[in-house]
Amino acid sequence: MGITLYIIIAGVVGLALGALMVGFFMKKDNLKIEQEAQEKAKSLLREAELTAESVKKDKILEAKEKYLKLKADFEEEVNKKKNILITNEGKLKQREQILSKEMEQIKRKEAELDSKKENLSAQLHSVQVKKEELDRVTNQRISDLEKVALLTKEEARDQLVVMLKDEAHTKASSHIKDILDQAKLSATKQAKKIVLDTIQRTATEHAIENCVSIFNIESDDIKGKIIGREGRNIRALESATGVEIVVDDTPEAIIISGFDPVRREIARLSLHRLVQDGRIHPARIEEVVAKTEKNIEEEIVEIGERTCIDLGVHGLHPELIRMVGRMRFRSSYGQNLLQHSREVAKLCATMAAEMGLNAKLAKRAGLLHDIGKVYPEEAELPHAILGMELAKKYKENPEVCNAIGAHHDEIEMTSMISPIVQASDAISGSRPGARREIMDSYIKRLKDLEDLALSFDGVNKCFAMQAGRELRVLVDAENVDDTTAGKLSFDISQKIEKEMQYPGQIKVTVIREMRAVNYAK
Repeated sequence: MGITLYIIIAGVVGLALGALMVGFFMKKDNLKIEQEAQEKAKSLLREAELTAESVKKDKILEAKEKYLKLKADFEEEVNKKKNILITNEGKLKQREQILSKEMEQIKRKEAELDSKKENLSAQLHSVQVKKEELDRVTNQRISDLEKVALLTKEEARDQLVVMLKDEAHTKASSHIKDILDQAKLSATKQAKKIVLDTIQRTATEHAIENCVSIFNIESDDIKGKIIGREGRNIRALESATGVEIVVDDTPEAIIISGFDPVRREIARLSLHRLVQDGRIHPARIEEVVAKTEKNIEEEIVEIGERTCIDLGVHGLHPELIRMVGRMRFRSSYGQNLLQHSREVAKLCATMAAEMGLNAKLAKRAGLLHDIGKVYPEEAELPHAILGMELAKKYKENPEVCNAIGAHHDEIEMTSMISPIVQASDAISGSRPGARREIMDSYIKRLKDLEDLALSFDGVNKCFAMQAGRELRVLVDAENVDDTTAGKLSFDISQKIEKEMQYPGQIKVTVIREMRAVNYAK
């Protein structure tokens, strides 16, 4: 029992000693770890302080650089403004010097004007004195004449009035006769112009070249398909398009006749599509014609827009653009109306630019001057007045409206653009090759021109040249001298103006030539 107790006590003591030893070593390790941690913390603190110091220095340097840059920019801006101020001050000084010189010139001119005013006053006074002297002398002479002529001033005045009245009546009668002759001539020209214009706008009796279109086919077998059973296809096509289809013995061709060129074009294109498709019957004809009409309307608008773009004419009303496109299918004396209007527009722009006027406005007026000719409805107004009303309706410039209405003298011209449009229209219409004439009337006009010149004394030969726009007259050199040649040229030109109708102008050239011929034998 005692031994067991001893063993137990010894074991407890051993355990206690072991525990003490473990605690001692653990405390020693903890102290070492704590010291290492403190040293590490101190090292990190030193590193942080160094890093912070480096960052602080970098920020300070960055701030200094930014400050110096801002300072340099500010100084540069200040210098620029300072230079501008210096420049402006220099300009102001120059202007002040110029103004001072101008003021000096004005003062000198004022002094000169004052001097001239004084001189004029002196001259007026001198003139007044001379006038009084002249009146006194005149009255004295009148008194002397009254004594010599045994007439008073009133009686002499009455006799002079009677004589002047008689002379005035004689001259007035002569002028009245000339005016009546000119009025008759102008009335004849105007009547012919109105008749021709009416014929152009009426749907009857046009020249054959302006009323037919030729539709070519590959073979005559297609004619039977186009005619149809008992002619029903022809009747359907004529009813749908409003033209006359002539199928005759002409080989590989069908004639489309109608006064409206748009309808003829619709009929031609419809026939082309029907022949290509091969299905030709009344229902198909109506369908194709309807599509073609729609395509033609689109093409008309496209032509109008393209024309306006080509000429640089902007802002036209859509209806006016459509009418410009319709000009493509209208002709006057064989001259295409759209080509004529484009030509007139370019001529107007050129002439207006040369005269220092508004070229764009003139070009606009030139393009629209014949717009009344393509009005879709029949109207009793002249085409110039109708075109002016249309331009007013679609809010065109008043100068453009006046130019359209006045280009055939239906109304008074109120702007400089109006005579330009009138002259350009005449230039485009009367130039050689612009319009078609009947050959017989053309030849007759040239022969009449030559016969007129041959009717004058001293004329040996004469030749109409340049399509009747130049007349060369050969005279007898022995009977006609240089002075008479000039007078003869004038007399022939005046007689042509009075007796003949012609486009444009005719140049009359009188040639006087002396030839001496001998023979060496």
